[in-house]
Amino acid sequence: MADCIFCKIANKEIDSSVVYENEHVIAFQDANPVAKVHVLIVPKVHFANIYDLGKSEQKDEIMPAISEAISKVAEICETEDCFRIIVNNGEKAGQTVFHLHFHLIGGQELPLSLL
Repeated sequence: MADCIFCKIANKEIDSSVVYENEHVIAFQDANPVAKVHVLIVPKVHFANIYDLGKSEQKDEIMPAISEAISKVAEICETEDCFRIIVNNGEKAGQTVFHLHFHLIGGQELPLSLL
């Protein structure tokens, strides 16, 4: 999508602090971190949310790539033993950028609510 900030980051039209990248996803530092480690893991193909990905024929290649990225980012950020994955689906759930993204948050003891 032409006006989607995460599409622009995935297409390298906007600079970001990339932590990890593979064929299907890009992971970069969140601009407004809520913890010591706060990385966004974003599919390179635009899906508005996780519900849309679940209905997509691409889910069988994207979800394993996301899972791999989560493990790699946790290793890179040295937070394998303490992190949380958060996915907001829809405005009422707190989603503010309508391109599917996974928050990997960690690197410290985490309170019950962060986002």
